[in-house]
Amino acid sequence: MWSEGRAATEEELLLCHTPEHVARVRGVEHPQWLDYDTVATETTWEAACLAAGTAIEAALRGGFALVRPPGHHALPDRAMGFCIFGNVSIAARAAQQRLGLERVAIVDFDVHHGNGTQAIFRDDDTVLFVSLHQWPFYPGSGGPDDQAETTVNVPMSAGSGDEEYLRAFEHTVEPAVARFEPELVLVSAGFDAHVDDPLADMRVTEDGFREMARRCAAMAPRVAAVLEGGYELDTLPGLVQAALDGFTS
Repeated sequence: MWSEGRAATEEELLLCHTPEHVARVRGVEHPQWLDYDTVATETTWEAACLAAGTAIEAALRGGFALVRPPGHHALPDRAMGFCIFGNVSIAARAAQQRLGLERVAIVDFDVHHGNGTQAIFRDDDTVLFVSLHQWPFYPGSGGPDDQAETTVNVPMSAGSGDEEYLRAFEHTVEPAVARFEPELVLVSAGFDAHVDDPLADMRVTEDGFREMARRCAAMAPRVAAVLEGGYELDTLPGLVQAALDGFTS
């Protein structure tokens, strides 16, 4: 079962972003670069608001937000790395407000470090951020020494596949989330760690994504997901379906 998303309100965007950043995106009237690899046009405001609002609805309903632009590189005060607003971060904040949750965990298995999500919640002990990502790699953060009480980075070597990712889940991700005891797990579901994806050097398969999703769903009473990366359009639909199978198994 599926439904159309909705646009986030400016009040919802301001849960994680500065008024100046929101105003800048709202005011784009012609194509321009917001950073060296993030372009905005006159339709970006609408698309980014729809992505953030749909992520919120996924968090509230226990769904999977199939959205673009992605969000996990977006910093509080600027766009970065194809990302305009922090979709999963905004969803976490909104879920805390609307559902009265005390603890939310975000598990990010996109191939790139979710530096924007980390920056938003670095000093917030009500949100646990766990990121598995190729390292060293863009954006250069999330290394083995980049840790905090509620920030867990799991740098993965290039060439890692299902076995390495599931071992990391077993030894690091699942214990960290279990200690935190979240009421909701939000998944930054990026599929650019797939073996055929052109932007990275990982070897995860459909089975690997299915199993990571299944394990995420077992970590808390509530789970929801938001699409991040994944740039091989021939394989992306099957990978999303595999994750949906895992979340609902």
